[in-house]
Amino acid sequence: MTEFRTVKSSQIILKELMIPSYSNFGGKVHGGIILSLMDKIAYTAAASHSRNYCVTASVDSVNFVNSVEVGELVTLMASVNYVGRSSMEVGIKVYSEDFKLGVNKHTNTSYFTMVAIDEETRQPVAVPGLILEEDIEVRRFIWGKFRKQFKAEYRHKFQTLHQDLDIATETGNLTGENCQIALP
Repeated sequence: MTEFRTVKSSQIILKELMIPSYSNFGGKVHGGIILSLMDKIAYTAAASHSRNYCVTASVDSVNFVNSVEVGELVTLMASVNYVGRSSMEVGIKVYSEDFKLGVNKHTNTSYFTMVAIDEETRQPVAVPGLILEEDIEVRRFIWGKFRKQFKAEYRHKFQTLHQDLDIATETGNLTGENCQIALP
């Protein structure tokens, strides 16, 4: 019999204060710190749902819409939105809070694809299905299904483009681009 778990059973919230050692050369919190926290919470949500060791298979685009300042409290919220056979899409929202000003900012949203792995064989293992209890969970599952389909189509189209690329034609199409060709 197939096992199912609720979305809520693996939802995670992680909060971390941004300290001076997290800053980049511009004085803002380094994006790599935020990415590391995102990977950590994606793993925690996926491992909680699957009850297995998990690896990050892919990360959808990460667009930083607001910077994070040293001294702010960053809150990450993760939820398993979609599950396949061995993969899980984990949606992550990141917010930062300025205590002094009482301002909350959405910094980014991203989707991590995590795969459950058997620790001995290192092969993917089946994950439980999702019990969808709210409209938002149904919508997220549907969007996760679409994202998976679109990523597969994109990979196929890009592979075909790569195989069929006519360098001479495309080199001629570089007029007006910000490059100089200095081939011997």
